Amino acid sequence: MAITADKIWMDGELVPFEDAKIHVLTHTLHYGLGAFEGIRCYQRADGASAIFRLGEHIRRLLETCHICTIDSPYTREELERACVETVRANGFKDCYLRPVVYLGHGEMGLSAMSNDVRVTVIAWHWGAYLGDDGINNGIRAKVASFNRHHVNSSMVKGKINGQYVNSILAKREVMKAGYQEAIMLDTNGYISEASGENIFVVRDGVIYSTPLGSSILGGITRDTVLTLARERGYTIIEQRVTRDFLYVADEIFMTGTAAEVTPVRELDDRTIGTGKPGPVTRTLQDAYFDQVRGSATDHMEWLTIVE
Repeated sequence: MAITADKIWMDGELVPFEDAKIHVLTHTLHYGLGAFEGIRCYQRADGASAIFRLGEHIRRLLETCHICTIDSPYTREELERACVETVRANGFKDCYLRPVVYLGHGEMGLSAMSNDVRVTVIAWHWGAYLGDDGINNGIRAKVASFNRHHVNSSMVKGKINGQYVNSILAKREVMKAGYQEAIMLDTNGYISEASGENIFVVRDGVIYSTPLGSSILGGITRDTVLTLARERGYTIIEQRVTRDFLYVADEIFMTGTAAEVTPVRELDDRTIGTGKPGPVTRTLQDAYFDQVRGSATDHMEWLTIVE
């Protein structure tokens, strides 16, 4: 699907979509040092548009900048306002937002200490990342040959542009083999995360999730689902699990801003549970979509209304 919009926010100004350009010597284009986020804005049942957990996303964006020793020229409040302005300027009721902090052109070489820090916010319409059928019926996944980064070789808590090459390679590998998503092990052989999602496993009614103290990115959708699960009385165990534990799971689902809550019906050519989204997955899917698209009001702190 072609990405299009009327306006893109660049360095403090809303510019026409066609004029949002950067120089070919932009440092981040060559070396990958930069920070980005993925955020969704939803139209809710009452017709209002709300950006979901905007503050947490921008906090993580700035934390990634800090990890990368990049000084953002904009504050958290200014970046949040930029996201709201971008949605409003495009007249979107429902969209995906991509803030990016990157190093502009100037010095080449690795350090580029004097290069300007540039910031842009893009918005566009984007449906279910793994497809509506994936949301409704589950996807086929495969364990990739590429491991998730070791915690001391890459900064795993940052959403860093260049680090995603690892996930891209894993994703392309499994898609070429006929699957929809890659699951990545950590360097010790335990389940880490998918190419762009966190993973949940359900067995005997208990929900398992890889802990934050490991190689996973601290997903904001992951945190949302954990909160909703606890409020519904589910037992949650955060621990590393093995690949074969997933094979014998009753349910598996993935969470992420783009993927939302997507069930896994098959892994490595093994049917998971009944081969259909299970009751825990469905309960948490419904709870999540009620928060973002429905009429739930118990977590209004998660919503930034675009007026």
